[in-house]
Amino acid sequence: MAMTSREIRQKFLEFFKSKGHTIVPSSSLVPTDDSVLLTTAGMQQFKPYYTREKNAMEDFGSLNTASVQKCARTSDIEEVGDETHLTFFEMLGNFSFGGYFKKEAITYAYEFITKEMGLKIDFVSVFARDDDMERN
Repeated sequence: MAMTSREIRQKFLEFFKSKGHTIVPSSSLVPTDDSVLLTTAGMQQFKPYYTREKNAMEDFGSLNTASVQKCARTSDIEEVGDETHLTFFEMLGNFSFGGYFKKEAITYAYEFITKEMGLKIDFVSVFARDDDMERN
């Protein structure tokens, strides 16, 4: 049975709310961040929390959030108009500002995709740092 985009968004937000995430509304397509012209990614509204300019616990009451962020695509703007290149979309995202890391993020994603959405995943890959890799 097919689901509407509204049903997918709702399922996503309800799932992460049940996991202790605070649901945060979409921010404007025109961000307050002077380093960008348009909101192009779901995490963009959370930049001040990743840079520690703001405190997630104070603002959201949680280190974990989820959102459906409206975004404008600009990286391939010259291709816009065909069946695969659009300028507007929404990103569903779950974010943590120190509450959990890769292991939990992968577990949540796997559970949402397989149990909530009923889709099959054949494998998951994770980048692991090589001990010989230069640290930045």
